[in-house]
Amino acid sequence: MTGTDWTTDAQGTGQYAEVNGLNMYYETYGSGRPLILLHGGLGSNEMFGPVIPALTEGRQVIAPDLQGHGRTADIDRPIDIRLMADDIAALIDHLGLEKPDVVGYSLGGGTALMTAAKYPEKVGRLVAASIYLRPDAVDPALRAMQGQVNAAAAEFMKDTPMYQLYQRVAPRPEDFGRLLDKLGAVMAEDYDYTEDVRGLQVPTLIIGADADQAPPSHYAEIFKLLDGGLRDGGWMNEGRPKGGHALAILPGVTHYNIFSSPLLAATILTFLTQES
Repeated sequence: MTGTDWTTDAQGTGQYAEVNGLNMYYETYGSGRPLILLHGGLGSNEMFGPVIPALTEGRQVIAPDLQGHGRTADIDRPIDIRLMADDIAALIDHLGLEKPDVVGYSLGGGTALMTAAKYPEKVGRLVAASIYLRPDAVDPALRAMQGQVNAAAAEFMKDTPMYQLYQRVAPRPEDFGRLLDKLGAVMAEDYDYTEDVRGLQVPTLIIGADADQAPPSHYAEIFKLLDGGLRDGGWMNEGRPKGGHALAILPGVTHYNIFSSPLLAATILTFLTQES
C-alpha cells in the first residue's frame, strides 16, 4: 500500500461534532441527498479521496473520521463497531439528516452495517464493502498476521500511508500505537454478525473485491442471508431479493485498493439511485 494515492481535487469543509463524548471530525462535500461515507481501519476519510469527486455528483457526502482515526482523537473505550454505530446515529441527529444513505468500507463497513441494524429508522440505504461475518471467513495466514497487530508493530509501519497520514493529521500523533493495540484486540475477538445481517430492514448492497480478505463465496453467503441468490431473478425482477438488496464482486481489485477504485464509486451510485 505504500504507493497508494489518497489525494482528491474535491473541496470539502471540515468541522467537529460532539457525539457520545467523542469530538468527531467530519468533512462535507457537494450538495444533494446526503451520503455518510465511513473509512477503513487505520485510515481516515482521506482514503476515499480518489472517488469523492464521483460520489459528490448530485449528492452531499459527509465523511467522518471514526474514533481514534484521522482527526478524531481516541477516548477511553474500546474500538467497537456497535459503539461507533451509536456515534454515526448521533452524528445523523446532530446534523439533522433525514435518512441518509450510509456507505462504509472494512471497519467502516461494519460500522455502517451496525448503524443500519440498530437504527433502521435513521438510514435510507446501506452499502457495506469488504466486510465479513466471522473471523473464520478469512485465510488462516491472514488471521495469524492480524494477531500481530499491536503497538510494537508501529515501528515497522513508518513507511505506510496509514502511519504517515496519522502523524500528519491526528490530534495526538503519539497515539498510533494505542490505536494498533485497540484494533488488534478487536481482530482477536470471536464474533458472528449473521443475525445482524439477517435482520436488516433497509435496502443493502454487499460489495467485495474478487481478491478480498474473504473469498467471493463469503459475500455470496452474506447475500443469501438477505434473500439473495436463491432463485432466478425473473424477467420483471420478481425473483430478486424482497428487501431490494444486491451483491457486487468488483474485478481486479483487492481489500487494499477497492476503496479508491472508480468501480466502487460507480457501483455505489448505481445502487443508491435505483428503485427497490
